[in-house]
Amino acid sequence: MKKPILVRNHDVMCQDYAMVDGLQTVAEAIEQAVSHKVNVLFVNKRHDDDEYGMVLMSDIAKKVLALDKAPERVNIYEIMVKPVLAVDGKMDVRYCARLFDRFGITKAPVVELGKIVGLVSYHDIVLKGMINKGV
Repeated sequence: MKKPILVRNHDVMCQDYAMVDGLQTVAEAIEQAVSHKVNVLFVNKRHDDDEYGMVLMSDIAKKVLALDKAPERVNIYEIMVKPVLAVDGKMDVRYCARLFDRFGITKAPVVELGKIVGLVSYHDIVLKGMINKGV
């Protein structure tokens, strides 16, 4: 029987995200998302003992647009998810998929040595991991 090739998060992660500050307004963050052509925003730590946050376009739609709030008057920290569940770059993508299922998430930052180095999602795991690598 052929031994499966081990595929890790850092093998399939992408760079389709932008870093924002929690004090930025939603309007400013949207401008960054548009200029970087991304739909995931990671929120920087304020200090070494802080944790990363995350904002998806669906968060903005639900927490700003649907509630008829002005994006110029809402700060990112008001709508972000924090702490965000992060995964290690060396983690096997099969365990990552199980973790996503267990916690009901579809994407997460890849963190190595305490810094975000990429983004992994079900999309990446399936298209880059299973198809191209033979998981």
